[in-house]
Amino acid sequence: MENFKWLNQSKIEIMDEQIIIKALPKSDFFCGGNTTVESGIFPETLCNAPFYYTEVKGDFIMHAKVQHKFQYVYDACALMVMESDDLWAKICLEQTDFNTHAVVSVVTNKISDDANGCNVDTDQLWLQVARSGNRFAFHYSLDGQKFDMVRFFYIPTSETIKVGMVAQSPTGEGGDRIFKNFSIKNVKINNLREGK
Repeated sequence: MENFKWLNQSKIEIMDEQIIIKALPKSDFFCGGNTTVESGIFPETLCNAPFYYTEVKGDFIMHAKVQHKFQYVYDACALMVMESDDLWAKICLEQTDFNTHAVVSVVTNKISDDANGCNVDTDQLWLQVARSGNRFAFHYSLDGQKFDMVRFFYIPTSETIKVGMVAQSPTGEGGDRIFKNFSIKNVKINNLREGK
């Protein structure tokens, strides 16, 4: 893919409309600060997941159909937008610590939040990111036609930012993350909540 670069390089296979990125063991993007918990799994502070990205100026819509095997807690395919190591956001199809498959979002401005969205009974679906100025919206779709909003948010980004695909496995040994029909289009967003 032209003009794409690596942050935390990994193995990649590109054929036709499919991109397979190898998630590395114990890899993630999450800035947890010094939070500790008595039980459960709190995400470790890591910025080492493979991020295959390009730089995009202005408003855009990015989407892909994603798929993986859900082997370990927090395993995910993700689409991410990044200003810097501590200013970024991602939408994921993730294996949660509640043993569900869910659409999960994280917005990071020095410290990451973590928002589990809807649970889904599938190992593949469409993820979408839409940008209008410094406002963003995350969406998902089961059929690639009707997209439902997961999150609407603001982050103070530059006009040109990094956008692309993340393959993560924070608690596990990695694995293939599949991105099909990946697309970025510079378009004027008429309705950010609807993603079009």
